[in-house]
Amino acid sequence: MRHLLLSLSLLAALAATAQNPFIRDQFTADPTARVFNGRVYVYPSHDIPSPIERLKDWFCMEDYHVFSSSNLVDWTDHGMIVTQNKVPWVTPDSYTMWAPDCVEKDGRYYFYFPASPRTSERGFTVGVATADSPEGPFHVQAKPIDGVRGIDPCVLTDTDGRSYLFWSGGAIFVAPLKDNMLELDAEPIRIENLPQGFVEGPFAFHRDGHYYLTYPWVRKTGEGATETLAYAMADSPMGPYEFKGLIMEESPTGCWTNHHSIVEFEGQWYLFYHHNDYSPKFDKNRSARIDSLSFNADGTIRQVIPTLRGVGISDAKNEIQIDRYSQIGEGAAIDFIDSANTFLGWKVALATKGAWISYNTVDFGEGVANVTARVKGKGTIGICIDAASSKPIATLKVDGNNWQEVKTDVKADDIITGIHNIYMSLKKGEVEVDWVRFE
Repeated sequence: MRHLLLSLSLLAALAATAQNPFIRDQFTADPTARVFNGRVYVYPSHDIPSPIERLKDWFCMEDYHVFSSSNLVDWTDHGMIVTQNKVPWVTPDSYTMWAPDCVEKDGRYYFYFPASPRTSERGFTVGVATADSPEGPFHVQAKPIDGVRGIDPCVLTDTDGRSYLFWSGGAIFVAPLKDNMLELDAEPIRIENLPQGFVEGPFAFHRDGHYYLTYPWVRKTGEGATETLAYAMADSPMGPYEFKGLIMEESPTGCWTNHHSIVEFEGQWYLFYHHNDYSPKFDKNRSARIDSLSFNADGTIRQVIPTLRGVGISDAKNEIQIDRYSQIGEGAAIDFIDSANTFLGWKVALATKGAWISYNTVDFGEGVANVTARVKGKGTIGICIDAASSKPIATLKVDGNNWQEVKTDVKADDIITGIHNIYMSLKKGEVEVDWVRFE
């Protein structure tokens, strides 16, 4: 039964896409992305609704999953890899499995995670689990790393093969690791010269001779202050680091935390981060996102504007969540399909004639013959390619107040091949759209 349930879970996950958020059946925060064996693996923390009163209004995490993709579009959930009550040094039922990391060295994978230890001291420490493959199975070390008190571990492995552990706890700290990746090789040092304000969640990486220390930073004070993503640069892993600026501004909707990682995959850099998309009224239940990231000629990072579209090329033959738009016109609005079950996703409401929404980078392959959309309402929608004002390649007539799938042919003289942007525009009436798919 366990294997059957796992197989069903994996099949369900394969339908997920890199439209933001890219994991759609559970809450995922603090996504650490790594590239192993030509695939991107994401190790997030796992927010859950708290089963205990003490954490009803706070972060509650009991385990970790790992997800992977070969194209940043189709994601597989490899299942749970570490859980709190099977770690000998973790306080039982503490629900403190916060932001993790995973790195590879000499064919061995090392998964670093923080949690509350079974000691009289308050706070967190960091443990390690090891495996022979990036998806596990992982075997937890009996004790946490000696000399580390804090959260949000991150490991940077330098070009010479030496690895460094970063973590936070009132500040950001770094120390070299021994070759066994399980022990510190020197006393930690505190990263200095960062601007005042709360910091956590360090993620360090190397690019073109520069070392980057990136981290969530609360730069403002007072009620409503939330985290930015900021960064500093250095000429060596342990600094000194010079503050450079922001990677991402504060959340426009007031999500208090942001936590991230940065990775290069097939020649493009990406920012993985989180937002409370599925839980807009409670920002302790968060969801992982991806957007593209780029650099200036001097190595500094260009600010990333968060998107709903996310990244990747979408196959026209899969269901395209048009509500994860790349552009939206006047008269179109986004809302949950069911606010009582937000994991059902969103819909777009086209309410006035001429209202439109666009979704970019869709691969039509060698051509399509028809289009299906899940819709409701009364009206007519035109589906266009590359511009909202272009001649529709198909027209959908909608007549029903319940959700239904409406199918129509693509016009015979419109052979659409290759990659295009799609537009849906309202010709008359009022229509709501869940998804669209070409065949």
